[in-house]
Amino acid sequence: MTAGHPTLGFLFRHPAHFVALGFGAGLAPVAPGTFGTLVALPIAAALWTWGSDAGFLAAIGFLFAIGVWASAVTGRDLGVPDHGSIVWDEVVAFLLVLYFVGSDDLRVGVAFLLFRLFDIVKPPPIRQVDAALKNGFGVMADDILAAGYTLLVLALWQRVAGA
Repeated sequence: MTAGHPTLGFLFRHPAHFVALGFGAGLAPVAPGTFGTLVALPIAAALWTWGSDAGFLAAIGFLFAIGVWASAVTGRDLGVPDHGSIVWDEVVAFLLVLYFVGSDDLRVGVAFLLFRLFDIVKPPPIRQVDAALKNGFGVMADDILAAGYTLLVLALWQRVAGA
């Protein structure tokens, strides 16, 4: 397959595609990254309900590793290393944000908007990482940096506003 938009058939052609495309969220015709980010919400809810803090962090590490593999396979099969339909990077990075933010609706909403902003705008060094690392790790890493920016802004907001 080339750089066109993947189809439902592509989603189920390989387990890596199913993961990398966020269980289908990456097939959204507009804003697939936004839809992919939303996939993190039910996963986080399950981790909060049935897991511990250590389990939540272990899950993020495991899902990151799976994402490196799935993104590499899917990028290769699509002919574009960081195709827009690959959204597992958003899922895992936003899980990291949610781990620290918790389940408060206002904080989650603000975190969501900030994360999407940083993922789209790609301030330094996110843009440089995105440009330099055209492999599964690079696909995952730039979104972890966007998560870091999000958490930094949220920490400053909490410190200044006492929120």
